[in-house]
Amino acid sequence: MAKIAVVTDSAACLPAELVRQYDIHVIPFGLIWDQQVFLDGVSITPAEFYRRFAHSTSRPTSSQPAMQDFLSLYSRLVQERGMEGIVSIHIPQELSGTVAQARLAAQEMAPTPVRVIDSRMATIAEGFVVLAAARVAAAGGSLEEVVAAAEATIPRVNLFAVLTTLEHLHRGGRIGEAAALLGSRLRIHPILRLHHGRVAVAGVVRSRQQARERMLEMMARRVGHAPLRASVFHAEALAEAQQLAEVVQARFHPIEFFITEFTPVMGAHTGPGVIGLAYQIEKGNFRSPTVG
Repeated sequence: MAKIAVVTDSAACLPAELVRQYDIHVIPFGLIWDQQVFLDGVSITPAEFYRRFAHSTSRPTSSQPAMQDFLSLYSRLVQERGMEGIVSIHIPQELSGTVAQARLAAQEMAPTPVRVIDSRMATIAEGFVVLAAARVAAAGGSLEEVVAAAEATIPRVNLFAVLTTLEHLHRGGRIGEAAALLGSRLRIHPILRLHHGRVAVAGVVRSRQQARERMLEMMARRVGHAPLRASVFHAEALAEAQQLAEVVQARFHPIEFFITEFTPVMGAHTGPGVIGLAYQIEKGNFRSPTVG
C-alpha cells in the first residue's frame, strides 16, 4: 500500500483514468471569467469552456492555487490517509507562482516530509513526470525513490506545440521569446516548446500540415529508436489530434500512448486550436536533446 502521496496541478492535463488508477491528487487552478470563479476542470469542463470561449467577447484570467489550498490537501493526506510523505510536482516557476505556494505549505507540514519539485514542463509533459513518480509510489516506493523517479524523468521529457494565434499567450504574459513573432504580416505557424521553464520557438513554418510534419521530425531526431511514452495534446482540435495520433503510433510504436485535452486554464492561455506532441524517453535510452 502506498505511503507516499503524489500531488500535482491541473496544468498537467492528466487523463482522469490515470489520475484514478495511480491515486494522484490534483490541485486545480482558478479561472476568473465575468466575475465568476471556476475551478479548472472541476466546476467547468473543457467542453463548456471552449463553447463559452467561442461566443464570449470577454476573456478569462487565471489564478494559481493558494498556499492554504496546498496546506489543506497535504494535511488531509496525512491525517485522513495516513501518508508518511508527499511529493508535489508542478508547472515551472517561470510560468506560475504555484511552486512557491507549494513550498510555503510544505514548510508548515513538519515533521511530515513534503518534497516540492519543479517539473520544468507543462501540459502532459509535466504529466509524464507526475506519472513516473506516481507509479513508484503505487508500488510502495519510499519518499526518496519517488523523488528520484520524478527527477530522473524531467530531462527525458519534451513537448512541441503549434497555436492558431499568439494573442492569448501575449495577453497572459507568458509568450517568452515568441514575442519576436508578434505582428508579423506573414502567414506563419511558430512551433513552440518549453526551454528552462519559458516559452521558446523551436521552428517556424507556413502551414499547419508543415507544423505537424516538423514536430514529428524534431521528435524523431531527439528520440531515435529509443522506447518512449508519448501523447498528442490539443485544445478543441480533437479530429486533428486523432490524425496526428495515428501517425505517432505507427511511426514510433510508443509503449504508452494517449490523447489528452487542455484544461480550461491551459486553454485560456493559448486559445483553441492548439495541437502538440509530448514524449518521455525511457530510462537507459536517453540522449541530450538539441535544438532544431
